[in-house]
Amino acid sequence: MKTIQYTELAPGLRISKALTGLWQIADMERDGNELDPNKTAEAMLPYVRAGLTTFDMADHYGSAEVIAGTFQKKFGSDYPSQMLTKWVPKPGRSNKDEVRAAVQHSLSRLQAEKLDLLQFHAWNYLDPVWLDQLFWLNELREEGLIGHLGLTNFDAAHLRMVCASGIPIVSNQVCHSLVDGRAAGDMAEVCRAFGVKVLAFGTLAGGFLSKKWLGRPEPTIDNGATWSQMKYKRFIDAAGGWDKFQELLHDVEKVARKHGVSLANIATKYIMDQDFVGGVIIGARLGQSVHIDDTSQLFSFELDEEDKKVIHSACQTLAPIPGDCGDEYRKPPFLTASGDLSHHLDAMPKPYEVVQGPNGSLKVFSGTPWEGMAGYCRAVRKGNRISVSGTTATHGNKMIGGNDPASQATFVLDKIEGAILSLGGKLEDVVRTRIFVNNVDNWEPVARSHGRRFEGIQPANTLVEAKLVGEGYLVEIEAEAELSDN
Repeated sequence: MKTIQYTELAPGLRISKALTGLWQIADMERDGNELDPNKTAEAMLPYVRAGLTTFDMADHYGSAEVIAGTFQKKFGSDYPSQMLTKWVPKPGRSNKDEVRAAVQHSLSRLQAEKLDLLQFHAWNYLDPVWLDQLFWLNELREEGLIGHLGLTNFDAAHLRMVCASGIPIVSNQVCHSLVDGRAAGDMAEVCRAFGVKVLAFGTLAGGFLSKKWLGRPEPTIDNGATWSQMKYKRFIDAAGGWDKFQELLHDVEKVARKHGVSLANIATKYIMDQDFVGGVIIGARLGQSVHIDDTSQLFSFELDEEDKKVIHSACQTLAPIPGDCGDEYRKPPFLTASGDLSHHLDAMPKPYEVVQGPNGSLKVFSGTPWEGMAGYCRAVRKGNRISVSGTTATHGNKMIGGNDPASQATFVLDKIEGAILSLGGKLEDVVRTRIFVNNVDNWEPVARSHGRRFEGIQPANTLVEAKLVGEGYLVEIEAEAELSDN
């Protein structure tokens, strides 16, 4: 038997480096197959016996939590395992009671007193309610209902912002594969800086990174493709297309033949061995396709430097996937199974409530204590012009981003964009920004945060050093936007 490798994700949370993903249970139920929790739970037993003790799920993955809870009750005392789940709240207003109810729902389904790891997803960074939810989750962690907190599909800037704000995050689950190398950039740097590990999904690109597809004609998304294939074919197209992908498969297959393992093993091992990766998640259709032997092969060999050089060179021939981790769910190009999600995003509640002002103006308030005291709003629209007040990293009674200037700037820009969006504009309408840094030594990380947000927009800008009001504030930004007549 192969010796399975493990990662100490956090004190008290040791996971297998090859995790078993239970998202395909949702596919099975969508196909009309009724799942017996007891029978399906028994199908998890061979994985745990083989040392593959960690399972990834979510309450929206059909009966995944119920099946995992059934396994824990029947076999947990003899076969310890780790059950990692998720919470993906609906956009819009929230409160701590709702957050507690979501955690209790997962605890009930998993038949557990504490969640090993709860991974949180935020749809809209511009609506700061997601920060409230994360702070409330941390309070429930301190209360003992949650063992550890992770994130899922967060980009590097917002992972950094959360960590710098003092919320103890141990992992971020994102897409990472030979086709999609976004996580190896800024995300890897943030993970190293804050001791966070990536849990990589999509490592086999929905099964496309296997010998089965080597030399095969290009499939079409709308011709009998599975849910995963519809998603990852979009990634392949974005990376340069089927012919480029075939060249990648050809080079990876050479390495596979050298080691006498599968092409899928090589594709997975290369990702697993990266220092910021805590584990890779391999989907399993419990009770149908057992890939335990092939997964165990991951621990039977090591890639040498020449292997890594060949694979790296092959990956470099592909076009980079645009954006950062998780962007596929939030902005074009929407690399999801269902394609364009703009209708879903357009239907989300606006971050701030709009109120009528004098002389036909419209205003929004962000709820900082100074708005009422000093008699101003976060932003005001008069005609086609939106003016946004000088904005700091303030959320309620909290300062977001700690002592990290880039993180403070990220939250400030979220607030500014959220205010403009609420008043009917968009970031592309911004024509001028002014940046004030408390210490000129912080100008570069702040400027880089501004540059990432306004890439391709490039409004007029001024950055100066100025003494800011309030202890700990490192940056303040204001903005002006002009909307077109359309």
